[in-house]
Amino acid sequence: MASLIPETTQKILTHEALRSAAKQSTGCLVVPVRLRRAIKKYLREEADPYMRRKVLSLSQSFSGMKDVHLHLASSTSKELLEDPLKSLERSKRWKIKSSYGDIGFKYSDDQTVAYVASRMPAVYSACYRVLSEVHRRLPDFSPTKVLDFGAGTGSAFWALREVWPKSIEKINVVEPSQSMQRAGRSLIQGLKNLPLIHSYSNIQALAKDLKKSERGHSLVIASYVLGEIPLVKDRITIVRQLWDLTQDVLVLVEPGTPHGSKIISQMRSHILWMEKRKCSKSREKETSKEIVTVKAGAFIVAPCPHDGPCPLENTDKYCHFVQRLQRTSSQRTYKHSKGNPLRGFEDEKFCYVAFRRGQRPQESWPLDGIEFETLKEQHAKRNLEDLEIDYEDLIKLNEAADIVPYEETDPTNYDSDVMEVDKDDDDNDEEEEKDGNDEETGHADLGGGWGRIIFSPVHRGRQVAMNVCRCTNRDASKGSFERIVVTHSKNPILHHQARRSLWGDLWPFEPI
Repeated sequence: MASLIPETTQKILTHEALRSAAKQSTGCLVVPVRLRRAIKKYLREEADPYMRRKVLSLSQSFSGMKDVHLHLASSTSKELLEDPLKSLERSKRWKIKSSYGDIGFKYSDDQTVAYVASRMPAVYSACYRVLSEVHRRLPDFSPTKVLDFGAGTGSAFWALREVWPKSIEKINVVEPSQSMQRAGRSLIQGLKNLPLIHSYSNIQALAKDLKKSERGHSLVIASYVLGEIPLVKDRITIVRQLWDLTQDVLVLVEPGTPHGSKIISQMRSHILWMEKRKCSKSREKETSKEIVTVKAGAFIVAPCPHDGPCPLENTDKYCHFVQRLQRTSSQRTYKHSKGNPLRGFEDEKFCYVAFRRGQRPQESWPLDGIEFETLKEQHAKRNLEDLEIDYEDLIKLNEAADIVPYEETDPTNYDSDVMEVDKDDDDNDEEEEKDGNDEETGHADLGGGWGRIIFSPVHRGRQVAMNVCRCTNRDASKGSFERIVVTHSKNPILHHQARRSLWGDLWPFEPI
């Protein structure tokens, strides 16, 4: 019998569509006007002359918390991730011993204000970058019911409103800190068309309040929270509970550190192992092993192009990405710099993974059916008449260009300062959304033909070297980490694309 998930028909992309589909990174992100205005209003109400000192204290608290549980017990984590059923304490395996907020570090009112002033814009930028890619990779996905676990002051909520401004109808928020909840409610005061928001102090209270038919959420996100749970067992317990509450997509985001990357890798391995085991059990009960239900199993939407073991495990490298954002006025006012003037931007490093229920679609690979010419072949086809230069037209163009005066930009003038005005910009949302959609001329499918560029590409003369995580078979069950070199002489078109590729973009491959 045929599988219920057939391979789609082959679609040949143009060179322009190929470049557009591969573009996943975002330039220097500017925090939305509404959020900047809300932060300034909140800080104005919570005026504190010792704010800079509290921001520094918060940063030191984060560093101390990271050092406490930086080194995990490798034997425990390996046993739980590879086969949890081998654990001796089966009856107590998923009993939570510590939970989010129960690690000796709780957000007080002073720490919450410092967090809003210094960290909230950066966390928002990482969440926005991740959710934007989920939106691009899943263009038909529009969540209506969302669960925000470890919501904090609402960074993920603001990113959700920017990515899906009209589809979200209800959001369940889980945040144990009452100070954080109060700050989040204060920041969204005055916003229009808000969805229905319910707040809970823990995930157990949420589960008790929901009926069985209401447990499913089309999107569940947990951002910058799993690192605050010290034990691996408890992290796995929380993620399993979040996955049970997920109807379609689960997104996990952590800081871009070795510790954060290890957490994401552990949760990725466990979810995939758990769903693979469920599928194998269901196949044993069926008469035909080829039939797979649509919602059975799980696959990675981003960043991984495959569902196999991470090729960076047991290496000195770790998978993470970076999002540059323009610092808000509050960040420039209260953040410290070590001897040097504070820059107008900062780079937020983050790790993430996005799961989706179901089986990975079998798509055709992007370079399947596309023929590229070498530089020598392109030169052989040139017409000599096209190479003639009209010097009179060239002189006229140069004279016209000289008329334009040169204006040097003021390095202290930031776009965020110009845009932070009290005006209603809701009317321009639809126009901005249309302009953004007009630029999208290509779509990167979820097949295994798209690799992920890890770290910044290296440009040397007319060649570009890139570290790429890619799929090594058609069903995307295995992957590898490779270093590829694209030269101008062998493939001018892909070389042109490689020169414009950034850390986090996709890279197309030919079928294996």
